[in-house]
Amino acid sequence: MFKYNCLNAISEAGLKSLSSDFVKTDDVNEAEAILVRSAAMHDMEFSDNLLAVARAGAGVNNIPLDKCAEKGIVVFNTPGANANGVKELVIAAMILTSRNLIAANGWVNENKDDENIGKTMEKAKSKFAGREVKGKKLGVIGLGAIGVLVANAASSLGMEVIGCDPFLSVQNALNLSRKVKLVKEREEVFRGCDYITVHVPLLDDTKEMINADTISMMKDGVIILNFARDLLVKEDAVIEGLASGKIAGYATDFPSVKLANTKGVVAFPHLGASTTESEDNCAVMAAAEITDYLENGNIRNSVNFPACDMGVCSQAGRIAVLHKNVPNIISGLTTVFGQSGINIDKMMNQSRGEYAYSIIDIDKAGAKDIADEIATKEGILKVRVIK
Repeated sequence: MFKYNCLNAISEAGLKSLSSDFVKTDDVNEAEAILVRSAAMHDMEFSDNLLAVARAGAGVNNIPLDKCAEKGIVVFNTPGANANGVKELVIAAMILTSRNLIAANGWVNENKDDENIGKTMEKAKSKFAGREVKGKKLGVIGLGAIGVLVANAASSLGMEVIGCDPFLSVQNALNLSRKVKLVKEREEVFRGCDYITVHVPLLDDTKEMINADTISMMKDGVIILNFARDLLVKEDAVIEGLASGKIAGYATDFPSVKLANTKGVVAFPHLGASTTESEDNCAVMAAAEITDYLENGNIRNSVNFPACDMGVCSQAGRIAVLHKNVPNIISGLTTVFGQSGINIDKMMNQSRGEYAYSIIDIDKAGAKDIADEIATKEGILKVRVIK
């Protein structure tokens, strides 16, 4: 039996997908797993009971990853689960901005009491004339789950799409439309596109990647879309670009006081994943990740430990070890088993940065004495008897 706690409201679809072996608790200190969306966890003290944290979403800025790793707590996220919801919002924002639809709707609301609005609008509508996206060039920086969907959707709308991602995975490359042209450098995207959309994580290399210098490379009248992270864009540079006419429009999911008061900005209150479907998908995926980890010891989509999957244990026993990625750990593990007369039937070890994870299937069930001995060794973070 496993206890879990929800720091935020989690979709019932996800909670219902948990087996009867999972019981909800309101006491976070009792929980072996935490499900979270946006709740801040940096100031939390974690009990020794806690084994896993699953973020129902992609971003994990609200979770202290290193602190969790040092305590042997595996943190999961749900990449791609909300990708379609974000893609649809990006495409909608691109068209809304291109056709000046927000301003046009504002005019209608302002003139809602005009008895002659039918005639008045014929004179007013010219100032809302926009442009079509078909035939225009879209640059997509970042071809992860969301970027690929945006690129493919734009291509199906008749746009010429240029993509840039030096870390493009094999799977995402296979999912990408053949019509999308790949380039190596961001500058190639900045210099030649009518629209630019960013879909990258916030790193030192990507922070404020849209700035005065990169904007100066862009075509006059460019439209920029940011539905990834607020700090990818230097706000003041965008505001200056809008004022000068260099930028025709800026659409974002991250409003601020400055942006909300700037003409040419279309901003939403972080709606990218705010669909019933996205919330359900994220919750179901998060539930599946903690289930597989707690029941089988498998790690998929962790952000602080390596992926490691040995499926369901078919041997007598299984022990899982979270440890530092340093020499002699593995030899130390095998020595403990050998000295105890236990045979290792199957073993997998994976590393990620300074942390590593080992799953060992053995010919003895419930080897708690062995687990306790392993836990005393230097560099060991947490040991679990799975079976």
